[in-house]
Amino acid sequence: MIKVCTLASSSAGNSTYVETSHYKILIDLGRTKKYLSEKLSEIGVDYKDIDYVFLTHTHDDHTKSLHTFFKGTKATLVITNKMLLELNDISDIENIIIYEDNPNIVDLDIKSFVMSHDVADIRSFVITDEGSSLVYITDTGYINSKYFKSFKGKTAYYIESNHDIEMLRHGSYPRWLQDRVLSDVGHLSNKFTGIYLSKLITENTKNIVLLHLSEKNNTEELALETVEEYIDPTKVKIQCANKNDIGSVITI
Repeated sequence: MIKVCTLASSSAGNSTYVETSHYKILIDLGRTKKYLSEKLSEIGVDYKDIDYVFLTHTHDDHTKSLHTFFKGTKATLVITNKMLLELNDISDIENIIIYEDNPNIVDLDIKSFVMSHDVADIRSFVITDEGSSLVYITDTGYINSKYFKSFKGKTAYYIESNHDIEMLRHGSYPRWLQDRVLSDVGHLSNKFTGIYLSKLITENTKNIVLLHLSEKNNTEELALETVEEYIDPTKVKIQCANKNDIGSVITI
């Protein structure tokens, strides 16, 4: 059994709580420690009980409280060597696990996959526990087809649906920034998220949560409408993560 709850998901900051049979986990620390501790408390979790913090990558909207969160906790930071080299001095964090391919943690079935973003290293994750499985993908310009087999048929997908292409092209972003978002090292559009999901979900899939919706270049309505062109919402529950608040606690 896996419990999942997004704590925030937008360009202002990203963090998601994941609970397995053995561990309490955060993916990313993109909001202040005060914010994260308060939101965890709302779902009955003491931030001091977090066991592991996994980073997807080192951008500020995923690492905002990196230098404050760990004080007074037992939590271990789990990152790759390339992420370590990108970060400022993190000698203030006592417990760190460095991995290259997959983290090696007793009683935690987690696999990482290299995504495509404008950083030295970015990872997505597949977590499996007692027959339930979670795919977590954010901040990537595309999903390499070599991973489709590993991502296929999971119970839940938490996946970026960052922008509507037309909103982006006719919005306030300068052309260079539009091109960066649309590039292979940018972000997934609603359309491509729908296309990828159509290749990955099966009758085993119960939940889809759309992550990291742009404040300026997307709306929940557009994201859902576009993804539902590719995924039948009567067969799988599809929802958007809240941008600046906790989402629903989903048990998968």
